Amino acid sequence: MSMIEEISRVRREAEAAIAAASSSEQLEELRVRYLGRKAQLPNLLRGVAQLPPDERGPVGRAANEARRALEAAVQARAAELAARELEQRLERDRIDVTLPGDPPAALGRLHLITATRREIEDVFVGLGYQVVEGPEVELAYYNFDALNTPASHPSRLPTDTFYVEPLGEPLDPDAVLLRVHTSPVQIRAMERQPPPIFVIAPGRVYRPDSDATHAPQFHQVEGLAVDEGITLADLQGTLLTFVRAIFGEQREVRMRPHHFPFTEPSVEVDVSCFNCAGGITPAGERCPLCKGDGWIEILGAGMVDPNVLAAVAAHGYDPDRHQGFAFGMGIERIAMLKHGVPDLRLLYDNDVRFLEQFG
Repeated sequence: MSMIEEISRVRREAEAAIAAASSSEQLEELRVRYLGRKAQLPNLLRGVAQLPPDERGPVGRAANEARRALEAAVQARAAELAARELEQRLERDRIDVTLPGDPPAALGRLHLITATRREIEDVFVGLGYQVVEGPEVELAYYNFDALNTPASHPSRLPTDTFYVEPLGEPLDPDAVLLRVHTSPVQIRAMERQPPPIFVIAPGRVYRPDSDATHAPQFHQVEGLAVDEGITLADLQGTLLTFVRAIFGEQREVRMRPHHFPFTEPSVEVDVSCFNCAGGITPAGERCPLCKGDGWIEILGAGMVDPNVLAAVAAHGYDPDRHQGFAFGMGIERIAMLKHGVPDLRLLYDNDVRFLEQFG
């Protein structure tokens, strides 16, 4: 058999074997067998130099053509096998691509004000209160008149309240304004529901103030409880439960006489300082948080004034039969006290370095 015939035989045999290869591993074995360094075809090429001069050209060409043909066949068959094996692997290792990544991508965090609001809500919901909301653009009737605010009260002045254009008369009950507290929600809630009622009203409020401890827009949570036989002791017990849930089980509350138009009697409520003992820090210095007093003011409260109940008498509230208490606190103040925030404006600066501290 001539060398050219031998090359043709090897080529046919290799092409048939390559086409029949059933896996990438088997194909690699065939590539080594027919095209490897010690394979028959390369050995034939190395023997071309020993042939007579007139045979060297045809044999060399035949051998190179066979080598290129086999390399192309291996490459084509490798692509076919890789595609088939990928399909088999995908079928075997099926996954649900709709599942979240591991670990899931960070989706951000609650702002400190929102987190504090929800924490306060959780405490009162646990006590049986319902969360209610109302409009931020309010009528003077709900913001002042129904809450027993006298005509001479300074909060009615345009310097203390944002009136909405066109500016109405401050004493006009239909004057439109941005609410200065969430107390109007209490009146609206009583109009919708007869006693007994236990609600808290969180939300944004607006006043023309701006400094380190005041902002023209801030957040409040106000609470209302009306039923028969409610006393100031019920208010004290409720607020004691609240401050211990927020500031720690060792906290106490103190009530001091005050005046609010919509409560009588009215009180300012303090919580025992959680930064010191009796106004003195562990280092023996005057406490900077409570200013050495041992108490920190956190909210205003009192028993609902009978005139407020009279404003909703048509909805089942009898001032001679029902009693209740109300309280109101600034969410920002609670957040600042609990987390040691020195300046109210930090809560609104949107500085990620500050906000990321509270995860």
